[in-house]
Amino acid sequence: MPFGGVELIVLLVIILLFFGAKRVPELARSVGIGARELKKAASEEDEERESKAVPQGADGGKPGAASEASPSERDGARTEGREPRDN
Repeated sequence: MPFGGVELIVLLVIILLFFGAKRVPELARSVGIGARELKKAASEEDEERESKAVPQGADGGKPGAASEASPSERDGARTEGREPRDN
């Protein structure tokens, strides 16, 4: 449910009453810093994943395709009561 103008004003008044006028800028700054650090960590994690990607095999297929069991093989192993095969 999106906030309208009246809801935002009421929310700001409650925040002002609860924290005081001097603390609100500090809170906003700390929330901004936290959001920035979260975005930075998420982008670093994505870059890390991309750098650790398995290179393509000699057959030109998808990376790691030969070593992974297909979903049907995993499901078949589960229905037969044995563990899925991981190469």
